[in-house]
Amino acid sequence: MNNKEFRKLKNSLSRKCIMKILLYSIMSIIILEIFVDGIFNDILAENTAQFSGHLYYWFIGNKTIIMVLTYFIILITITFIVIRNSNNNIIETISAIDKILKNPEQDIKLSNDLIVLENRLNNIRADLIASKNKASEETQKKNDLIMYMAHDLKTPLTSVIGYLSLLTQEKEISKDMQEKYIKIALDKSIRLEELTNQFFEITRYNLQEIPINKSKIDLSFLMEQLIDEFYPMLQENGLNCIVNKPKHIYFLGDGDKLARAFGNLIKNAISYSYKNTDIEIEILQKEGKINIIFKNKGDKIPKYKLEKIFDKFYRADEARTSSTGGTGLGLAITKEIIELHGGTIKVKNDNEYIEFYIEL
Repeated sequence: MNNKEFRKLKNSLSRKCIMKILLYSIMSIIILEIFVDGIFNDILAENTAQFSGHLYYWFIGNKTIIMVLTYFIILITITFIVIRNSNNNIIETISAIDKILKNPEQDIKLSNDLIVLENRLNNIRADLIASKNKASEETQKKNDLIMYMAHDLKTPLTSVIGYLSLLTQEKEISKDMQEKYIKIALDKSIRLEELTNQFFEITRYNLQEIPINKSKIDLSFLMEQLIDEFYPMLQENGLNCIVNKPKHIYFLGDGDKLARAFGNLIKNAISYSYKNTDIEIEILQKEGKINIIFKNKGDKIPKYKLEKIFDKFYRADEARTSSTGGTGLGLAITKEIIELHGGTIKVKNDNEYIEFYIEL
């Protein structure tokens, strides 16, 4: 509830309290006047005179003071009752909050005076349920991913042990076979290192925020370095990377983190591009903004998957395992890094072209 809604609710309750006090007081005074000073006036006077003449004349002489005191007592009594009943609203609200914490699945029902607060508490209850479901879903995704990766860690480790055992046990083995076994063991060891790094990536992403250390960097030069680093992967997949950029384009940001973000996008493009196609990267500067576009040709991504593509642990291609794909953190980390630099990242998929659009 924002300040405006809170003030509105507070003023509404205050007005209702005042109206109740005034209404009940006026009604009580009218009833007092009708019955005490009207219908039963003669009977009360006669009975008082018979009981004590002095008391009768004292009442007659101090009638105004007695009536004022009586009205004041009525007002105080009614005010006390109204305020006490208003305090029930506080108790009702506290009980509703306690109910949300203990049983968020059940709707909150409050008195008519608190209808605005009832709606707000039910919204909070719905948000709490959604947050719990999301947290549970992310935990399940993480547990599933760790389970899959633990299984995949065992596979290359078993191969390394197996081939090294063959090299140790085989007394007479040709040089070609030795080289073959050593290469396989090395490849599996490299894959094992990659999987271990992915575990560390999950831990870092979930246990701490990504720190940003800004300095003046040349984005054009940074992109050139990244393309050089990915050259072997591009060649292996028969891909060509075309970069359109100015000679120099400067930006105040964290070079290491931006390299990580752009690298994730390049790696993603390599993983999901058709063989023997082009990956296009374009850097533009206009109206004080820097636009960076990554474009590749690959299988069309359904809309429902496209909406989740920046979610943690989500892979657009569910057929990929951790041995062929990543952790599902790459694009989520990329989005966080871009947003920490005050930028935005969007994705669109027209026909066979997948395009990531960054604005800094």
